[in-house]
Amino acid sequence: METSHQLPIQKEPEATLSVDPKKFILWLFIVSIVMLFASQTSAYLVRRAEGNWLEFEMPAIFSYSTIVLVVSSLSMQWAYYSAKKDNFTNLKIAISITFVLGLAFLWMQFDGWREMVNMKVYFVGNPSGSFLYVFTGLHAFHLISGLLVLAVAFVSAFRLKIHAKNLRRIEICSTYWHFLDILWVYLFFFLLTFN
Repeated sequence: METSHQLPIQKEPEATLSVDPKKFILWLFIVSIVMLFASQTSAYLVRRAEGNWLEFEMPAIFSYSTIVLVVSSLSMQWAYYSAKKDNFTNLKIAISITFVLGLAFLWMQFDGWREMVNMKVYFVGNPSGSFLYVFTGLHAFHLISGLLVLAVAFVSAFRLKIHAKNLRRIEICSTYWHFLDILWVYLFFFLLTFN
């Protein structure tokens, strides 16, 4: 007697979408920052419409600091492309330039605050000045966190842990850095438009 043995048909496992947990956390952090600044700019517009608003010119150094931050974004992108090509010399130079420009931006922000004090625009007093200090202060705080992320990438670059087959650190760093740059450009033009 012949018995037929049927082999069970096995299906190929379905491919699952995997997300790098560190990149996912970064994107959650970015979304929370966007929500924070969206609420702050909305509050700014509502309060401005109520009146009793001090009109003043933004310190010129904020314009210069914007240029510095945009250039730092270009050097960050150069660092990323250098890492993809395993050009370690350019990676180290580009990430060093980005770090120095980030520090220069922070110094320029503090100098902008000094100029505002000289113009008699204080944190306490008219809400227009308060909002400007809050916006620039929150951004400076996030930029300091960006410099910490950049410092990790900086050390990793000098230890040759960033290369074409291991780009996660530089990808996280460049994503966050570009986001901070875009956020500042948005804030700068928002304040120029609605101040």
